[in-house]
Amino acid sequence: MNRFFHAPKLFSFLTAALVLGVLLTTSAATNVFAQELTLQLDPAQTNIRFTLGDVLHTVNGTFKLKSGTIHFNPAAGTASGLVTVDVTSGNTGSNARDRKMHKEILESAKYPEATFTPTRISGPALFTDQATFNVTGLFKLHRADHEVTLTFPIARTGDTVTTHTHMVLPYVAWGLKNPSTFILRVNDKLDLYIDATGRLSQVAAHSSGSN
Repeated sequence: MNRFFHAPKLFSFLTAALVLGVLLTTSAATNVFAQELTLQLDPAQTNIRFTLGDVLHTVNGTFKLKSGTIHFNPAAGTASGLVTVDVTSGNTGSNARDRKMHKEILESAKYPEATFTPTRISGPALFTDQATFNVTGLFKLHRADHEVTLTFPIARTGDTVTTHTHMVLPYVAWGLKNPSTFILRVNDKLDLYIDATGRLSQVAAHSSGSN
């Protein structure tokens, strides 16, 4: 009889415990959503390739990443940081073509760097091991800013992140010289491919009521 007498109290206790567990789980999830994330790219494990087509064949080349740090909050949609490409490292495998590319097209002695500054991000609010984000930012080339949006499918293993993206760069429309000649015609856009690896770190975002 005593066990049955105390059953309502036991039921109330279990209900309260369940509600408390839900609240704690929700609070933990909210903390995850409020995380500020930082992705530090590894230049040694990041490959930047480009292709430029002409009437006869396709020119393939590479650039080197100088540095890259991206801060972002998936829930808030905010992003900042800086990714810097070493323009002077541009290489197509032909000394004569590379000399012309650096002197007449890229003017790399005058503009040795190209940068990408992220300004906002869209995608899932919760960062998981597999996610795809659209990152909008300013691509600076020849000291002129151009807004672009890049898509990054991301895979995470521990604190290591791998990602890749592709963009069509309208270099002629952006003010660079068209290398076409009377005999040889080349495209006025080039395809840029980036395969990147970096380290992800997490810092709790400050709330508006924090001191």
